[in-house]
Amino acid sequence: MNPISETYNMDCMEYMRQLPDKHFQLSIVDPPYGIGNDGSKNKSRGKQAVTARVSKSKALAKAKDYKGFAGGDVSAPPLEYFNELRRVSKNQIIWGANHFISKIPFDSSCWIIWDKDNGDSDFADAELAWTSFKSAVRVFKFKWNGMLQQNMKDKEHRIHPTQKPVALYKWLLSNYAKPGDKILDTHLGSGSSRIAAYDMGFDFYATELDKYYFDAQEKWFQNFKSQLKLF
Repeated sequence: MNPISETYNMDCMEYMRQLPDKHFQLSIVDPPYGIGNDGSKNKSRGKQAVTARVSKSKALAKAKDYKGFAGGDVSAPPLEYFNELRRVSKNQIIWGANHFISKIPFDSSCWIIWDKDNGDSDFADAELAWTSFKSAVRVFKFKWNGMLQQNMKDKEHRIHPTQKPVALYKWLLSNYAKPGDKILDTHLGSGSSRIAAYDMGFDFYATELDKYYFDAQEKWFQNFKSQLKLF
């Protein structure tokens, strides 16, 4: 029996308000950070990086130009969002929390570090996630630098400016979810979390406000399921 995979093209606050307390065992979310990184400036930023380093004869992976997403990453979610997230889920993993920790606002011994192994790049060397778990800090290393990826034999097609690899979400689910858990993602984006959950047998529910990216992730997900049927 295939796991449930339900996604909604709607505002996450509207969705969460309909849910009872602790409806999900785990939420894994990647909300806007409020740093203006909606993808529309990636290409020019990549060109600046190449110009700055050309004298060192170091080649960089070319930056892709993306369609800016709804909200434009102008601001992080309000306090109300984090209150609702904690209400509807028993545990949370929140990417980018170093940009808005005052809105969470609880201490955590279990931060997660994603080391992008991106070498000579002007993008961040790593990303941080706050968690509600009580274990120690953990590091996941996975190259993610333009066209360069850790697993080039099974390279992911990047469709979203803040896309994270499926392998990262599989690692999170392997370490922080239990069989039978229901998973929530309030900012689905590329749909990497959805593919990881489906492949690992977790029931998954998500919202995505931007219609363009909602359709793009749906296409990727359906293509992924079609490939599964071939084996």
